[in-house]
Amino acid sequence: MSIEEIRDSHVPAPATTAPAPATTATAPAAEPGPTPGTRRRGAWAAVRPLVLRMHFYAGLLIAPLLFVAAATGLMYALSFQAEKVVYSDELTVAHVGERVLPLSEQIGAAKEAAPRGEVTAVWPAPEADATTRVIMKSPGLADGETLTVFVDPYTGEVRGRLTTAGDALPLRAWLSEFHSNLQLGETGRNYSELAASWLWVVALGGLALWTGRARKRRADLVRPDRKATGRRRTLSWHGTVGLWAVVGLVALSATGLTWSKYAGENIGQLQDRLGGATPSVSAKLKGGADDGGDEHAQHQIDANGQMIMPVGPDVGIDKAVEAARAAGVTEQLQVTLPAQGKGYVIKERDRTVPVHLDAVSVDPANGAVMDELRFADYPLLAKLTRFGIDGHMGLLFGLVNQLALAALALALMFLVFWGYRMWWLRRPTKDRALSVGRAQPRGAWRKAPVTVLLPLAAVTAVVGWFVPLLGISLLGFLAVDMVLGALARRKAPATADPA
Repeated sequence: MSIEEIRDSHVPAPATTAPAPATTATAPAAEPGPTPGTRRRGAWAAVRPLVLRMHFYAGLLIAPLLFVAAATGLMYALSFQAEKVVYSDELTVAHVGERVLPLSEQIGAAKEAAPRGEVTAVWPAPEADATTRVIMKSPGLADGETLTVFVDPYTGEVRGRLTTAGDALPLRAWLSEFHSNLQLGETGRNYSELAASWLWVVALGGLALWTGRARKRRADLVRPDRKATGRRRTLSWHGTVGLWAVVGLVALSATGLTWSKYAGENIGQLQDRLGGATPSVSAKLKGGADDGGDEHAQHQIDANGQMIMPVGPDVGIDKAVEAARAAGVTEQLQVTLPAQGKGYVIKERDRTVPVHLDAVSVDPANGAVMDELRFADYPLLAKLTRFGIDGHMGLLFGLVNQLALAALALALMFLVFWGYRMWWLRRPTKDRALSVGRAQPRGAWRKAPVTVLLPLAAVTAVVGWFVPLLGISLLGFLAVDMVLGALARRKAPATADPA
């Protein structure tokens, strides 16, 4: 958020000398053209005031949203370890036994503990001291929520019941929702999308400003200047910490946009067009309702008005899991029970590197594997998307990933603090309590060459269309700035004409 005055350097024209008498006609010597380095410096000198003004306003107006996103993200990153302590009774067994009960018996124990629930999936215990999770639909839960019953795989004892969202237990699920929408529903999602839309712009703009500064020592680029004082010291910390954090901040911005409301839809469509859609294993049964038959045929209604699904041959969950393990699906299983016209879907859910995300579908009639999907066969773009999302969620590298997220969140919070501090320290009249820092003067775009201005405007328009909240808010900034400029010109005293 560093704003510095840009002074035009006026170089006096060299003094002319009297031409020597020409004796012969000679062609005038061609003036040397600008070197590539000079052209690059000239382009940057033209663009830098625009970047300064954008960085100033974006940092000033969007920084509160970035700070909130960083603070809630920090709490979310720490929730992984916190839930291991808060929910230790549900997650772990009292004693590790010698023999694991069949999954069918563990499901039976869960049904007894929650008779109103409908079992939809089972997560067998991934470690020797972990419990099995039996996932249920249950009346009264919100969309996306399930009832999870935690069962001791050795004794069948129910260790607890919790309302969960995916793999997140109540604490992490609440913090995840708080981070994404401040617990304000769909309206609140606009805050996080706006923050993610601007984070990469502010980060890259700050990187350009910091690396483009003239400095006596190269070491001052990558470490704070301890000899500096006041605003320069704050700028030194702001610039160096931003330099070290910029890659992570841009990655968080990009991955956060992938599941945003407006930009996420555009990203998804682009990914599909590029052939990078995430594939899924087919669990369709031959001759089932999904093959064109009436899905309500042969259904019966019980006394409570609930539909009774027809019961067909089923080898059972234990044999289905055996078939999946024989097919190479072995790590941290997630078993989805058969639905109308579909068989078992058994997936790996180990997202830590190296990831294990293979999946198979199993025919409940005979236990045969119907379809297989290996993560190695995912399109490259789908793999990168998976890695990016899991990295953003703190799953890709486990504890290291979570600590890195916490460090990035703290860095962003400090960057916002230092930015506001520089804004305050740069106020023109320090004796006035309400005086604040000044923005880069208006009109810098008029000095930019057309060859720079037109491509920049085109890129801005395309990005603003693809990331809608960025484009809308940028237009809002420009409109407010134009109004403020018009008001400032009206208040400026008129200059008297020379006599």
